[in-house]
Amino acid sequence: MEIERKFLIHTLPESLTSYPHHTISQAYVNTSPVIRIRQKDDTWILTVKSKGAMAREELELPLTEEEYLHLFSKKEGIVIEKNRYRIPDDKGYVIELDVFHGVYDGLVLAEVEFPSLSEAEQYIPPKWFGREVTTDFRFHNSNLSCNTPAQIRELFKDI
Repeated sequence: MEIERKFLIHTLPESLTSYPHHTISQAYVNTSPVIRIRQKDDTWILTVKSKGAMAREELELPLTEEEYLHLFSKKEGIVIEKNRYRIPDDKGYVIELDVFHGVYDGLVLAEVEFPSLSEAEQYIPPKWFGREVTTDFRFHNSNLSCNTPAQIRELFKDI
């Protein structure tokens, strides 16, 4: 079970590049149900996710590069490109800060994962976090992958 909350970020934390990070490129073979393929640095992963906002089932399986490329040829929509930074917070959680590139250049989202729903509900985000978008499905990566250029422009007007 994946339990996470998601927030818009308008100001990047200082010393961002000092935190561990990965280069991620991900595409969707299907968005309902979510079937995602991801290249994270030099690894390839297949992910299947159930429906949901803050809590949903998630299954991840390793892929070979050949398997990834085969599935990539079947992708739908936009490829999501981002750098993911792992930033520890003062409450013992890890903030996964996604700085998007490509058509979503300028979009920055933070996700925080929790071991339980009660911890997620009690979490008080740091002051540098912006508006919470956990239940705003427009900010789910699977939905971002389906947007038209006009929808992308509208999304940026709202952030």
